[in-house]
Amino acid sequence: MLSLRSWRPQDAATLHDIAAATRDLALQTAGARLTTIDECESFIAERLPCTASVVNLAIAEDDVPVGNVGLSNIEYSHGTAWAYYWLAEGARGRGLATRALASIAQWAFTEQALHRLELGHRVNNPASCGVATRAGFATEGVEREKLRYGTERFDVERHARLATDAAPQIEPIRVEA
Repeated sequence: MLSLRSWRPQDAATLHDIAAATRDLALQTAGARLTTIDECESFIAERLPCTASVVNLAIAEDDVPVGNVGLSNIEYSHGTAWAYYWLAEGARGRGLATRALASIAQWAFTEQALHRLELGHRVNNPASCGVATRAGFATEGVEREKLRYGTERFDVERHARLATDAAPQIEPIRVEA
């Protein structure tokens, strides 16, 4: 059974295993060190909160995290937020990120009264583009050299979804926020 739920301190061992097995997770976590259980526990506490302005939810299969979907920079005056997601390498290719993104978007529109969600992905990441597009996020343009990893700069393609956009025909995942 799939669910979107808050991260827990006891998920640190699972996050550690995910980090060890997922080559590109460092790019998704801004280079966070996740080499020990203690580092993973700190990462969960400090970087995966679930608050009024930042929502991080574990994408969980049978209550075991396999990824994260989140909203940051939640701004209730304008009804906007920034969406993001990542999956463990072993959980990819099954539509989980798409379902999670579509589900948190619907939750944001209906439960949080947000109107616009934005996200961006490196232009050299077609898988992430596919997730965004299938979850109903329209392409809006390219931001040149927006991200830097080490000494290399990357263009970012921006997508957005509005509360008034048609919802994609995707089976939702239960949100437990």
